[in-house]
Amino acid sequence: MSDPLGKGPVSIELNHTLAELLAKLCVELNTEDPADVMSRALGLLDMVQRTKRHGGRLCFVNERGEMADVAV
Repeated sequence: MSDPLGKGPVSIELNHTLAELLAKLCVELNTEDPADVMSRALGLLDMVQRTKRHGGRLCFVNERGEMADVAV
């Protein structure tokens, strides 16, 4: 990573496993832009961290109404 202040593009080196996961998610999300997938993932992580900092809890609810806490 070369620009921690977010003022320009950065290059990120991915290992084989991460590259495969990113490619799989691009297919599932119907996007050819890996930055779109990473943006969504980082947004979710930010939401989890922000919620926990404020004493809250972030949960997923499945189609049966069962809840699971988001754990990072």
